[in-house]
Amino acid sequence: MKNAVIFDLDGTLLDTLQDLRNSTNVALEQFGYKTRTLEEIRCFVGNGVKILMLRALDIEQPEQCALFEDIFAVFQKDYAQHSNDHTVPYDGIIELLQCLKDRQCRMAIVSNKPDAAVKQLNEIYFKDYIEVAIGENEAAGVKKKPAPDTVYAALQQLGIQVEDAIYIGDSEVDLATARNANLECLSVTWGFRDETCLREQGATELFHTPQEVWKKLKTILPEPDMKSE
Repeated sequence: MKNAVIFDLDGTLLDTLQDLRNSTNVALEQFGYKTRTLEEIRCFVGNGVKILMLRALDIEQPEQCALFEDIFAVFQKDYAQHSNDHTVPYDGIIELLQCLKDRQCRMAIVSNKPDAAVKQLNEIYFKDYIEVAIGENEAAGVKKKPAPDTVYAALQQLGIQVEDAIYIGDSEVDLATARNANLECLSVTWGFRDETCLREQGATELFHTPQEVWKKLKTILPEPDMKSE
């Protein structure tokens, strides 16, 4: 039986796309670059905000744009101020987390979003449910997803073994992260990648609503403790 769930954040628990798009376009527009549509941003996210900005500029390396660091700094400043303007939990997420909490399931978030933003958003939306929230912090030597480092760090903080956890995410990055951490991955289709993309990347367990996820999880979590106090 499993007793812990490791969640991705963007596209899995929270719809953050509009705020990411807005901050990306603030930076692009300030330096005279063409702005990006919501669907373009949807395709660019998943590997962290620096990669998001590289893709928005249609380059592969920062050295290909002399202004990259300045553009990225504008994005970071704007997103720090506006990361929660339009961001909301997906329908059914809070109910899913409550069901997991009722089963005494331990929960954590691992994300390629900057660590400070991950912790802030977790505090705003999920502090009553999710104990650990870890974002990108490669400066501290923790490799971002799809490396398993953040997953292992989360499990260590929870005091949970790998074999007792399951991973839930919405992208090819999450599939690779789960494989690298030796975790079963439940792929959700309400986020930033569609079912076709996920299947092409090897997804075998796909879920279209949080209610479907709960139907799966309740079969592999311990039964609730019905003993009276």
